[in-house]
Amino acid sequence: MSTLDVVAPADFWKDIDAGTEALLDSWLVAEGDRVALGQPVANVVLVKANYEVAAPGAGTIERILVRAEETFAAGQPLAVIRTS
Repeated sequence: MSTLDVVAPADFWKDIDAGTEALLDSWLVAEGDRVALGQPVANVVLVKANYEVAAPGAGTIERILVRAEETFAAGQPLAVIRTS
């Protein structure tokens, strides 16, 4: 079985004074949902701006690691996608 980690892209953090944490505002998918490459899967909040996190590949959301309304750090996996 192959998996991918869902993370907020590095460019989310570089152009704004976001610090090192963000808030996961809401999930647009649930565990067990099928996703496509590039599909928005979560909304995050950085310095009063909202961004969508896209799926890094197609597959099934296997596990959500950061729940809505929890903060997370740059590079921290938000979810795991099963690709096979």
